[in-house]
Amino acid sequence: MRINRGVHRVWAYVRSAPGTYVWLAVLFVTTVALHHMSPEFEVQFLRQRSTNIHELSSNPLRVLVSSAMWIDSGHWLPYVVLYSLFHAPAERWLGTARWLAVCAAAHVLATLISEGALLWGIRHGMAPASAVNTLDIGVSYALAGVVAVLVYRIPSPWRYVYGFVVLVVYAVPLVTGRTFTDLGHFTSALIGFGCWPLVAGREKARNPKETAGAPAG
Repeated sequence: MRINRGVHRVWAYVRSAPGTYVWLAVLFVTTVALHHMSPEFEVQFLRQRSTNIHELSSNPLRVLVSSAMWIDSGHWLPYVVLYSLFHAPAERWLGTARWLAVCAAAHVLATLISEGALLWGIRHGMAPASAVNTLDIGVSYALAGVVAVLVYRIPSPWRYVYGFVVLVVYAVPLVTGRTFTDLGHFTSALIGFGCWPLVAGREKARNPKETAGAPAG
């Protein structure tokens, strides 16, 4: 009976955030596919789906979508944890459409800003010309945006503590590493913080009595 109740609760939680777990299912399939590719073919395959400067110049819509369907690390299980901790609660709270809007805004805008900064660096001799073909895929920009937007889900004063921690987590790599992906992650977090209009009317603190199977709002 306990096992059945546990399975029911897990399934109810999954159903309450369909977009999150459909996305995870797609990532599972693509990750398995990557593990069946040779290293040389994998690099070429992913580069064609990368949001690098070359591909954005010729196939912007295609690569902006396809780049969010692959994990560059090849490790899927950590994303099950991250999606369940951040994406699923955000989707349950905001609803699938608004959650997806946050994901899209963070992924697209952070990509364009970070790649624009890289292009500026290339033109001013701060990055090699070969960087136009750099590999840039993954779901981390969307994740950073969702992590940040959840600040509005947390009651004061913990809201400010959470927001500060998020800023530190994404600002430190930017200051120490200063890569275009560090800029992208920090930008994504700022975009998440800026998604206040999408969460207006849904900012109340979470009720501990909410069940996993009952979507908020």
